[in-house]
Amino acid sequence: MAIESPNIEPTTNDANRDFEQLAEPLRREIRLHCYRMLGSLHEAEDLVQETYLRAWRSFASFDGGSMRAWLYKIATNTCLNALESRKHQQRYLPDQLGPAVEPAAFGAPSNDIPWLEPYPDSDLEGIADASPNPEARYSAQESVQLAFVSAIQQLPPRQRAAMMLCDVLGWASAEAAKLLESTTASINSALQRARETLSKSYSNRRTSIQTPPTAAQQKLLGRYLRAWEEHNVDRFVALLKEDAAAVMPPWLQWLAGREMIGAFFAGAWKTCGGLHLVPTAANGQPAFAVYEHSAAEQRWKAHSIHVITLENEVIARITLFIEPSLFAGFGLAASLPDDAVTRPASHSKGS
Repeated sequence: MAIESPNIEPTTNDANRDFEQLAEPLRREIRLHCYRMLGSLHEAEDLVQETYLRAWRSFASFDGGSMRAWLYKIATNTCLNALESRKHQQRYLPDQLGPAVEPAAFGAPSNDIPWLEPYPDSDLEGIADASPNPEARYSAQESVQLAFVSAIQQLPPRQRAAMMLCDVLGWASAEAAKLLESTTASINSALQRARETLSKSYSNRRTSIQTPPTAAQQKLLGRYLRAWEEHNVDRFVALLKEDAAAVMPPWLQWLAGREMIGAFFAGAWKTCGGLHLVPTAANGQPAFAVYEHSAAEQRWKAHSIHVITLENEVIARITLFIEPSLFAGFGLAASLPDDAVTRPASHSKGS
């Protein structure tokens, strides 16, 4: 797709073609880099557009070296500028801001907090260099998982950039220093501080990676879908690890343990319409897009994206992103016609 701007003179057709041939195959991994840096699907899309516009405008100065390194330099600096200009340089999940609560303690949504957003696995397909260099400390699969992305959001922006370049992409410190217009010693110092921070905030949340899910895990996910569509609390709770967590941005409060999670949804589902779950994947993890039935409008409306963290054959964590605008990024409709979904025969809460 050609990039156009009414404010500058168009380049020659040959230059446009050369730029597209070199840059377009890298767009998805540059978008992922922007997402890791900012923790937002929406912001990543905006910043990758800005990155490509800047690159196109300055393509005449490209020296014919590594297009990948050149785009990463522009993208990283674009992200750093965006972080510098905004009030909040960090995005959060609820359990990073306070302890778990009982269901009765839930208040109103906290829309003034910059919440982390999920990233669709469909945008991970076709990314080149999926296996990182030996120097990388984190695999491509691990470095996109919610636990990792939420942890690195707590790093200062330049530490975050250094870690992305060196520990995720596998660049040498000298290469990262050149990109960030810094020194190798400064990059190594930033990496040391970043690694120390992550050792405290991430190590205890690190989980084994099972991609794709095993046959037993696929059956578990099928039972999750049916339990939600049938509003069956007992069957839902039976799928959870004893100390499972449920976080639901934009709600600041979150839940820990089967009992608390079960009690919350037993109450929530009493006032909930029918639910329809569409399997998807996000952040390298199983996920569901959830639609809620609106009897008044006679349609199914986008409700939330559930990202599931599995531990062997139980669910260790559920992150429910209650933000309908995320559906577009997953290529999903904002609503479905009433007759597009066959509703379960009953909404039983028992087993």
